[in-house]
Amino acid sequence: MQVWNNEFSEDCSVILIGMAGAGKSTLAPLLAEKLGWEHMDTDSVIEGYYGSPLQSIVDHLGVEEFRKSEEYIVSGIGVFRMVVSTGGSVVYGPKAMERLKLLGPVIYLRISSETCLNRVGQGEDRGLAIIPGQSLDELYKERIPLYEQYADFIVDTDRCSPEECADQVLKWLKSKEVSEVKDI
Repeated sequence: MQVWNNEFSEDCSVILIGMAGAGKSTLAPLLAEKLGWEHMDTDSVIEGYYGSPLQSIVDHLGVEEFRKSEEYIVSGIGVFRMVVSTGGSVVYGPKAMERLKLLGPVIYLRISSETCLNRVGQGEDRGLAIIPGQSLDELYKERIPLYEQYADFIVDTDRCSPEECADQVLKWLKSKEVSEVKDI
């Protein structure tokens, strides 16, 4: 497997990060279709690992243990030609993010705190890894620096349609394509 070195090719994947409600699950299949690739959702991988819905896993393990488990599972992923949508809390796991950064460019799907609150509400049944007593706005503010730290490219998904966002990502990826060197 080739390691992402800031040159986009068929040998890498595209990783989507961002808050709940940012559009990761919506954008992943759209972008995958445009690239002719497949897509996967790391939350679904975690659900498959435990055989339970995400919210049940978070409730059973607690936020800290869930984050450790998410880091362990995600840090073992090895895929290429795949658009990977991640859970919003994946950025708490340095090993998971190190692994994802090796697989391909990390695209941060950014939304405003107002959009997040409108789309997610109180986060019931979303599998939201939020510490009891913490507000969604506090969680949002806590995660923003982490998303920005890991991002190779940022798309404001509350300012354009999912189709337009996918096109923005695709245009950026094309600008990072490996250029072929021809023999003379």
